[in-house]
Amino acid sequence: MEKEIKGYISSFQTLGTLDGPGVRFVVFMQGCPLRCLCCHNPETWEMRSGQCHTPKQIVENVKKYKEYFGADGGITVSGGEPLVQAEFVTELFKLCKESGINTCLDTSGCLYDQSIDKLLDYCDLVLLDIKYTDNKSYIENSGCEYNTVLEFLKVLDKKRIQTWLRQVIIPTLNDNKKNILRLKQIADNHKCVVKTELLPFKKICETKYSNMNIDFPLKHIPQPSVQQIEKLNKLLD
Repeated sequence: MEKEIKGYISSFQTLGTLDGPGVRFVVFMQGCPLRCLCCHNPETWEMRSGQCHTPKQIVENVKKYKEYFGADGGITVSGGEPLVQAEFVTELFKLCKESGINTCLDTSGCLYDQSIDKLLDYCDLVLLDIKYTDNKSYIENSGCEYNTVLEFLKVLDKKRIQTWLRQVIIPTLNDNKKNILRLKQIADNHKCVVKTELLPFKKICETKYSNMNIDFPLKHIPQPSVQQIEKLNKLLD
């Protein structure tokens, strides 16, 4: 008898409204190969520090909230980086699809292999976090190659998977016209992209860093104002 796959989970959010369309059941996975300076979830870095769950256990829990999803909601798997546990997420999404539950993957696109390719076949929507639009910034501030993320987006385009581009706007790092126009060009060049979101950098995660006795690298950076975000959003029109 084949052993049932298990995944390492950090936490759940039962009625999320910020991680894809509609009301969503959000699964935050453990494990991430990146070390982004602006990371809001440092507790998810190490995979084996989470709690183990099977896909069936999670789907049974998700079903309890299905009546709240409406036409647009469903499940979103975030992180950490869900691609680290691609086989688990594939099985989870497969079961969700069988139950008529919309599936959304929230990812940095920093990894790609055969198991991830299979996972994408069960994704209704991908939230792709494009952190910067040049390789130097990516390497220095995230530990990831810019081209790796672009190649991931090419796969999404080829598979015609509906995609939202997202970028956290960090003053002094990517809050400039050149970066936003590059992001717009990326969106315009990929038919799968249906939406681009600029998310304001926030420092509510500082308590987490303090509790873990690690330094928050961007504690000296101010949060962007509503006016700054509005100004940058106009460049996407």
